[in-house]
Amino acid sequence: MRRISRISRKTRLSQAAVAVAVVVVAAAGCGETSSESSQSEGDSKSGYSGKGIGLAYDIGGRGDQSFNDAAFSGFEKAKKDFKIGGNDIEPGDSESSADKVQRLEQMAKAGYNPVIGVGYIYAPAVKEVAAKFPKVTFGIIDDGTVKADNVADMLFAEEQASYLAGVAAAKTTKVNHVGFIGGVDIPLIHKFEAGFVQGVHSINPKIKIEKRYLTEKPEEGGFASPSMGKEATSGQIEDGADVIYHAAGLSGQGVIQEAAANKVWAIGVDSDQYQQKALAKSKDYILGSALKDVGGAVYDLTKSVVEGKPLSGEQRGDLKSGGVGFADSNPKYKAMTEVVAAVDKAKEDIVSGKVTVDTE
Repeated sequence: MRRISRISRKTRLSQAAVAVAVVVVAAAGCGETSSESSQSEGDSKSGYSGKGIGLAYDIGGRGDQSFNDAAFSGFEKAKKDFKIGGNDIEPGDSESSADKVQRLEQMAKAGYNPVIGVGYIYAPAVKEVAAKFPKVTFGIIDDGTVKADNVADMLFAEEQASYLAGVAAAKTTKVNHVGFIGGVDIPLIHKFEAGFVQGVHSINPKIKIEKRYLTEKPEEGGFASPSMGKEATSGQIEDGADVIYHAAGLSGQGVIQEAAANKVWAIGVDSDQYQQKALAKSKDYILGSALKDVGGAVYDLTKSVVEGKPLSGEQRGDLKSGGVGFADSNPKYKAMTEVVAAVDKAKEDIVSGKVTVDTE
């Protein structure tokens, strides 16, 4: 295994029936049922006859205040709006690909529709299980490789939101020195880095950018370890960075907490992390968040199934469609008129096609 530098990375680079719940939980390594719904099965007006949404979380699970929680928000909203049930399941520790297959199969057999895998790691499982259940709609977030008539590949222009984060960081830094922390050294997270770097350098090419990847593989905890996030952030602060952007899932909580403890800015990801209760003590130092509307994707896919017109194929969210963006909830950020203006201008340039954002 090659060594991941702490300072810089030069190469470029988330109530079914009780009997059913028991089966899902009991399946070896299949994770835990996070919540179950006792709502009615289906909507007679639409003809929907499923038991509701089946949602399988990525590494870090619910409570990461980021990627998985964004999916959960769409899950909850869809259940409420469409008056359907749902079952969301946590990943198991050190689980295998077979465990993911079992998890999705159990939900499909139980009558959940759609069944959604949160994160690219579900791609092989979705491909295998979707072929066995052609009448069930499956969704996978952050992967575009599963090509099937009953699968929706839900993708995002993460690089565009990250570009806005880079512009905000560049306009905010007092020392022309910022940082990027990625959870795992994989192509998806390289997109976050690429957009951020381009955004920073669009303002000032001389700004120094620290880069750190917490682990090489997801199973090594890069998306699930706040302590790793804290350690990496501490190192970047020691090296001089005063604005740090993370794309690290649950590990990002540690990034934000450590940044706040040292009174430097942090930029969140996926969800509006300024609004997250678990990060309330640190929110004054959350400059903003690069948003990815994972919840909207979950909601829209569910809506399409309930209405009898299930989505399939590539479904991509970008700045133009509102699928990605930059959260400005922090009043301190809103008061930075020059920063806000620069971010707004960058968004306009991307949407108009004047600026094309790098993905690697």
